[in-house]
Amino acid sequence: MKRIIVVILVISVMVGLECSRKGKPIRIKMATTTSTENSSLLDVLLPAFKEKHNIEVSAIAVGTGKALKLGENGDVDLVLVHSRKAEDEFVKQGFGVNRRDVMYNDFIIVGPITNRIRVSWRSAAGLLKEIAWLKLPFISRGDESGTHKKEQELWQLVGLSPRGKWYLEAGQGMGSTLMMANEKQGYCLADRGTYIAYQDKINLAILCEGDSALFNPYGIIAVNPNRHSTVKYKEAMSFIEWIISVEGQKMIGEFKKNGQVLFHPVSKEN
Repeated sequence: MKRIIVVILVISVMVGLECSRKGKPIRIKMATTTSTENSSLLDVLLPAFKEKHNIEVSAIAVGTGKALKLGENGDVDLVLVHSRKAEDEFVKQGFGVNRRDVMYNDFIIVGPITNRIRVSWRSAAGLLKEIAWLKLPFISRGDESGTHKKEQELWQLVGLSPRGKWYLEAGQGMGSTLMMANEKQGYCLADRGTYIAYQDKINLAILCEGDSALFNPYGIIAVNPNRHSTVKYKEAMSFIEWIISVEGQKMIGEFKKNGQVLFHPVSKEN
């Protein structure tokens, strides 16, 4: 019994020393998209990073437009988003530095399993044109997110500015938009990761995929410390370096829902 007590005391001391060595975690804030949150990928990545570097990343999930605005205002230390044109502009204007590619998946257009449109379109623009022609219910994110920006690009390709009772703006995240499309048995543009994560909750089929216009890359950017002296630049760069490292990329590539990969790492080693 005494030996057991001694062992417990030794272990307690060792744990205490380790906690003392590490100290209280440094907390940084990252603005990111609802698609990364809805997928639960961050629930895997952030604890692993904290364990290794003793830095806690607090994620604020909003649309890409709002995420970049938080970075612009210096309200966060870094951003993880998916709208390359907006990201490049963010860096060009001096709000962000050291942008890195992190991962990618693709956008898809989903709709009712029993629908008035034939399945397996290869052209996203063509499918949207038919939806508009037939005035079938289409649910837009309508929130200046990366997904919403991509949708707007696709409508421009067909020379349309959708309006009318058939075109609805959710003004919410991807998961909520998918649920709304399911409820109204309508159509919407979604990232594949969120669609997979919500497959058990909705009854919507993929009607268009594989179009090169639907490619969906994600980038991570540190907020420029020369613009905002309060940002934790060193810690933000630690997370950026980790997520693009072999370890971080491996975790992204191995993350699955319902047996399906949600995001593909950009590193060729994974």
